[in-house]
Amino acid sequence: MRVKILGCSGGIGGNLRTTSMLVDDNILVDAGTGVGDLSIEQLLAIDHIFITHSHLDHIASIPFLVDTVMGIRTQPVIVHATAETLTVLQEHVFNWKVWPDFNTIPDEKNPLLQYSEVKLGEPVTIGNCQFTPLPANHVVPAVGYRIDSGKGSLVFTGDTTTCDALWEQVNKIENLKYLIIETAFSNGELELAKLSKHLCPSLLIDELGKLTRPVRVYITHLKPGEGETIMYEIEQSSLAVKPQALQNSQVFKL
Repeated sequence: MRVKILGCSGGIGGNLRTTSMLVDDNILVDAGTGVGDLSIEQLLAIDHIFITHSHLDHIASIPFLVDTVMGIRTQPVIVHATAETLTVLQEHVFNWKVWPDFNTIPDEKNPLLQYSEVKLGEPVTIGNCQFTPLPANHVVPAVGYRIDSGKGSLVFTGDTTTCDALWEQVNKIENLKYLIIETAFSNGELELAKLSKHLCPSLLIDELGKLTRPVRVYITHLKPGEGETIMYEIEQSSLAVKPQALQNSQVFKL
């Protein structure tokens, strides 16, 4: 199994793209602006989208993706998310006011977009891969995901702040290879990080201190213009793990 990073920034501009990952050729985990770099042929191959939460930087490309493949696909695109996130999509995006309701196009019996509810700890199997929602702590209902090929697992936290329940689950994963965790702000913005329920380096270091398994750690969701400061502050810690900044187009094999 192959996981390619399409976007990993907390904003846009230049080469920056917001959060999205492509699993093999047909599954997205989050659908930020990075999805826009895919060709129409690649967009047509997307059958499933797993969403961590409803914030715009994680869902921005879903409306455009569905609109682009309309009339070309014969099967629906399935969006997997918590009940709360699906409700936001239905009421505030695909509502005919912001965007057409593709859950009723071309008709309710044959929609181009379908919703599938996920629940914490309950894996969803697609082909040879399992996607298991993990706890997260954000300002809106949110989850992370464990992506498991059977041979190895990658954990993506999504947006989160301090979350003991997350580490309880992560530390049970025997085949854990990679951890992708957010750090949106520098230490100088600690209060903003707390208010918005994101991490900054000091909070991240506390969280990684709860990790008991050996794993390669990558930092995502760095705010534009703050990446060097954030990574420098992380590097000053005495953590056993040495986190690296996640990069667009980076590929992980599981």
